[in-house]
Formats: sequence, C-alpha cells, structure tokens
Amino acid sequence: MPTAVLTDRERVAVQAYLRLLHTVRAAFDAAGGPPGEARPPVVPPSVLAEAERALADAGLTGNEEEFFRLLQSWFPEP
Repeated sequence: MPTAVLTDRERVAVQAYLRLLHTVRAAFDAAGGPPGEARPPVVPPSVLAEAERALADAGLTGNEEEFFRLLQSWFPEP
C-alpha cells in the first residue's frame, strides 16, 4: 500500500484530529451508564481548538475532502 508523504503541518493536523477523535470516543464511553442517567459527553475546548488551529495552519480549513484523503493515506483503517 502506498504511503503519503505529509508536510509537517499536514502531519500535525492529522495528529490533532486523531487526538480529538480519541478524546471524543473516550468522552462517549465515559458518558455511558444506566438509562435515564444520560450525561452529555464533555470534550475539552482546548482539544477542539488544537485541531482547528492545526487544520488552519495546514491550509485545510474548509477542505475536508483533501484532509480526509491525507488522513486515510497516513492512517489507513486495519
């Protein structure tokens, strides 16, 4: 499988997105519990801000198709 060569800024954007994804997954896991006790998942604003900043720095804001292409090539699903 070919791998992409990302710029430093693209790599930072992908890594920030993956941290955000793992944080959101963990927040949903922690929000689980008995029915009737649903709590909204909490994602630290700093994690979201980091991802947004990294996307902007990489010139990927508003270009989700290109970003997800980079993500798929750098971190393919098993």
